[in-house]
Amino acid sequence: MQISFHGANRDVTGSCHLIECAGKKILIDCGLFQGGKELADENREPFGFDPASIDMMLLTHAHLDHCGRLPLLVKYGFKGEIITTAATKDLARLVLLDSAHLQEAEAKLREKQHQRHKSHKSHHEPPLYTLYEVTRCFDFFGRVAHYKKPLSISAGITATFFDAGHILGSASILLELKEAGQSCRIVFSGDLGSQGRKILRDPQIPPSADIAVIETTYGNRLHRSLRASVKEFYQAITETFQQGGNVVIPSFALERTQEILWYLREGIEKGKLPASMQVFLDSPMAISATEIFRQHPECFDEEAYDFLQHHRDPFAFNNLHITRDIVDSMAINRITSGAVIIAGSGMCNGGRIRHHLKHHLWRKNASIVFVGFAAKGTLARQIIDGEPTVRLLGEDIDVNAKVYTINGFSAHADQAELLSWLDQLKPTHTFLVHGEEEVMQDFAKKIRRLKTTLPIIPSRNQSVILTDLLK
Repeated sequence: MQISFHGANRDVTGSCHLIECAGKKILIDCGLFQGGKELADENREPFGFDPASIDMMLLTHAHLDHCGRLPLLVKYGFKGEIITTAATKDLARLVLLDSAHLQEAEAKLREKQHQRHKSHKSHHEPPLYTLYEVTRCFDFFGRVAHYKKPLSISAGITATFFDAGHILGSASILLELKEAGQSCRIVFSGDLGSQGRKILRDPQIPPSADIAVIETTYGNRLHRSLRASVKEFYQAITETFQQGGNVVIPSFALERTQEILWYLREGIEKGKLPASMQVFLDSPMAISATEIFRQHPECFDEEAYDFLQHHRDPFAFNNLHITRDIVDSMAINRITSGAVIIAGSGMCNGGRIRHHLKHHLWRKNASIVFVGFAAKGTLARQIIDGEPTVRLLGEDIDVNAKVYTINGFSAHADQAELLSWLDQLKPTHTFLVHGEEEVMQDFAKKIRRLKTTLPIIPSRNQSVILTDLLK
């Protein structure tokens, strides 16, 4: 009975953990490494285990850093079953198809560059995976998990999914393991949501466990209050309009975009934002994700569910423009004032947001509003950290726009919420994953003060015998 770690170790992306028990190998998540080129190259390296040996894959949620290497897992031999919630299954399909499209587009661009610079002997890399390889991995999605309902994985292994409150369909997973007369209860937090959010319920806390594997994205800081964050958000829009500029919001397609649409609608209805304000949702993926949200009210909190029950759309309002077509997207940049432009991706490492930033970063009357986490090495992090000039679409662009970082919208639990979750779970040992190393070290100090659990910061490909921890 052992666990090994193959991603998101002293790093924020690439979540991937392996449980071995009773002759079975159970993988928890298989995410993409995201950030600079060095991290991107890690996606092409071996997993640290043989994909063909994996019997079962349990997926906590549909963010790319948790599901993005599933096509590679299948490509290199996985033939087991993928289990997740219904909403995660739908969102993962959307996310992986979008990822493959970007992979193929970037590969074509590299090929063109290679053709232009043959004399430099540049190396042309194929896409990490193709649309065909993504569609193949959908064949392996099997049973659908329901919150709080145990699933028999095999003799001696039971999995129970609990609502993690992070994005639609997200889950923490409790594994109950039995082998050779010994037993262990281990909980994987997945990504935990913050309390009191709109649309989704608060995270559920599984029953007590022996061992926890917990994300630490915001393990060293507290979020600003949601009320103060919404107030700042409205103020950023109002002040930018007064200066005659546009507001550009790099937003994650899943959850963050839907929450932003909720607050824009609410702001208009309460008279805190102008009813004439033009809002452009310029992200085909976010548009499709919003449609999926409407199909899964079983994941909503009481307020959002009530909206739908009374035939009201919580994500729609007058002057909201949905722009799927690239021509319509380009036309937005002819508008120089009075518009809110929401586009992906949240870390600005791809998608239409880069074109909008190119047209707005240099404008002194424009504002860029970041409403989520930005990993090291991303364009978003460069802008947030105050770089005066950034490289964007082959050009050096001066950063003259006003930059807002409103972390109260984060879909991740903050330090206090993570500690509270652990304190109620009461594991004897806690593995820290999915966070920057210095953040993990700070969080480990806080955990030690609880005096109820011992923090462990695993390294990549490290294996630990679980029963040794429980002696």
